[in-house]
Amino acid sequence: MAEGATEAPAESGGGGDSGAGALERGVAPIKPQYLTTKERFHEFLEAKGQEKPSRETEAGDPGGNDLGEPEAKRIRLEDEQTGDGRTEDGQTEDGRTEDGRTEEAAEPGEQPQAQKRARGQNKGRPHVKPTHYDKDRLCPSLVQEPATQCAFGARCRFLHDVGRYLAAKPADLGPRCVLFETFGRCPAGVTCRFAGAHLGPGGRNLVRQEQGVQAPPVRNGLDKALQQQLRKRQVRFERAEQALRQLSRGQLPGPPSAVPKATEAKGAPAQDPQELGTVAPASGPVQTCGALTDEDIVRLRPCEKRRLDISGKLYLAPLTTCGNLPFRRICKRFGADVTCGEMAVCTNLLQGQTSEWALLRRHQCEDIFGVQLEGAFPDTMTKCAELLNRTVDVDFVDINVGCPIDLVYKKGGGCALMQRSGKFQQIVRGMSQVLDVPLTVKLRTGVQERTPLAHRLLPELRTWGAALVTLHGRSREQRYTKLADWRYIEQCVAAASPMPLFGNGDILSYEDANRAMQTGVAGVMIARGALLKPWLFTEIKEQRHWDISASERLDILRDFTHYGLEHWGSDTQGVERTRRFLLEWLSFLCRYVPVGLLERLPQRLNERPPYFLGRDYLETLLASQRAADWIRISEMLLGPVPHDFVFLPKHKANAYK
Repeated sequence: MAEGATEAPAESGGGGDSGAGALERGVAPIKPQYLTTKERFHEFLEAKGQEKPSRETEAGDPGGNDLGEPEAKRIRLEDEQTGDGRTEDGQTEDGRTEDGRTEEAAEPGEQPQAQKRARGQNKGRPHVKPTHYDKDRLCPSLVQEPATQCAFGARCRFLHDVGRYLAAKPADLGPRCVLFETFGRCPAGVTCRFAGAHLGPGGRNLVRQEQGVQAPPVRNGLDKALQQQLRKRQVRFERAEQALRQLSRGQLPGPPSAVPKATEAKGAPAQDPQELGTVAPASGPVQTCGALTDEDIVRLRPCEKRRLDISGKLYLAPLTTCGNLPFRRICKRFGADVTCGEMAVCTNLLQGQTSEWALLRRHQCEDIFGVQLEGAFPDTMTKCAELLNRTVDVDFVDINVGCPIDLVYKKGGGCALMQRSGKFQQIVRGMSQVLDVPLTVKLRTGVQERTPLAHRLLPELRTWGAALVTLHGRSREQRYTKLADWRYIEQCVAAASPMPLFGNGDILSYEDANRAMQTGVAGVMIARGALLKPWLFTEIKEQRHWDISASERLDILRDFTHYGLEHWGSDTQGVERTRRFLLEWLSFLCRYVPVGLLERLPQRLNERPPYFLGRDYLETLLASQRAADWIRISEMLLGPVPHDFVFLPKHKANAYK
């Protein structure tokens, strides 16, 4: 990973020593004239950071804030790691000692040092909620339009004096409000961090009448009435219970009836509106799913499957790292054909948890969209499938049987289902029986590296009712320590036939995608490659390497922040939530090496970038592996961070502090 990059040779005009560093195994081969040392890299950034911002930066930060990182904001090193990316025992993060040898290659007679590697998640990182930065919060009853009476009265812990709130509120982060310009009205009102763009006398929230009422761009929100039904367990699941009774008796559900081809055309309604429940008109940018009537709950009818034909299309994996919906919008712009919401836990959905239902939201730009569910038991998974079948607008439902994290695996979900074939079969058969849309499954090769299971499960999945399977070419045990096994994926294509199989793993260029398609897969799913360069979809479709400029990359980040503010809001909570997802994304983006700097094309996903000086200051800044520099980039787009702001990336190997 990027954190473990060993120091590149000193910057030079192309001497032999510089070239040797570029050829080191696992390191991206960069042209010698761009290579530098870590010390010179950060000296360059610090010197430029103290200068007056360029016109490009001023455009991104209308407030003209000083982009130099104050010493108080710098995140200090942990005791176990030094500032050059090495652990205290002298090893780099990939296990090499200072002289480049691995622990196993030490001289005879030497005592091997204990290996200390930054791997896995930063589970002990500080979890500071966005509300922490907004000490004096205005009561939501006053933010609503028109204002309502507070239900808590004197017991309310929020402010009810708008004038006092405005006096204590921090300065605006910029002169433009994205929500006001996009929708003609900002739902955050006086709490917006860009409120100067739409506040009139006395804190009155302005509305652009000429824009009119716009259709909600986001669907699948959770209606309060449905949430109450779920919390009080008033929703009955007749179809799910019937399917579960059949499965418990060993009676296999019959095959679903086919849908006439006329309804398969693009743009056809997802389901009969009378069977979706009432869809309430949305007052904000999210269209909600209304409460279920008794007629909806007790209706039993044959399941009519719609077909899912996505062969040859580019499938964006349901990533959780950087805020799924805003990131999906970025990738849709660059050519992603199929998108999927990040993994939602079925038990949380059945309990009506707002945060979990937010993972199901679909933007109007997503023409082929699915949701991904995780669970370990047939009853909860089947009931959740029936609930979503009535209430959300999706084109397919995916079961995540590839999740490797302990929290899921130890409860019997994710990869653990590959070893629980009885439960796995009941889940797939039950969900397939109650869904009108196709059911897909995401797998890994297996749990242990040397015991692949996918080739044995694929023929079974075809008979159980799965319409499509995506196979990640690694086991749970491997995680990302080795390359994806595309030879095994090729073997699994034959085992799955005639069911389509998508492949996933290590795709970072159109050449990688072409090689993947030669294995016979129906299509490719792209995950980490999209995090490093979301324009990868354009590269694949146009069959070229795009030497994208640093200013274009900054524009992509600016669009992401705009989408984030639309999704999470433009108040302090929304701004800081957008900032945190942006910083998580930057922990991956820093690993991208511009095409014009590479000595050999293309960059490989397992190659770490050495330290290099880009063709301009911004290109160099975007390559920084230091969290403080990511914060500096976020300040260009979202204004200065709060005085007590702290950030530590989710994954240890992504950055040093």
